[in-house]
Amino acid sequence: MKIEAKKVVVNRSAEHVFDFFNDLSNFKKLMPANLSKFQVIDKDTFVFGLQGMPEITLKKKESLAPEKIVFGAANSPIEFDLTGNITAVDNNSSVVQLAFKGKINPMMSMMVKGPLTKLLAQFSDGLTKLFQ
Repeated sequence: MKIEAKKVVVNRSAEHVFDFFNDLSNFKKLMPANLSKFQVIDKDTFVFGLQGMPEITLKKKESLAPEKIVFGAANSPIEFDLTGNITAVDNNSSVVQLAFKGKINPMMSMMVKGPLTKLLAQFSDGLTKLFQ
């Protein structure tokens, strides 16, 4: 299953956005209002929980500054990645697109596609608001 959020233009350089994603504590700023838990475990791992959903632990798997950063599921029965693709427009703006890719059976896909799509949209909207 693959879900791509809309591309958003932010008023920051690609390097700035990459550095933002690299500091895991910044993800708390992107979380929706129904956040019930957020904890940075180490420099590469964080966990978050939303009300009514299981906790998700993400670990940094790959980073290609300033274009891409990939987080993978840690301690999850479902294998998935969350990727931030960053494209420089000029020195003061960039385009960001978040993407989810996971190995999920069709039955589970139907159940999680809506909530995951909404979560990625909330992250993208949060980036737009933070970097106006």
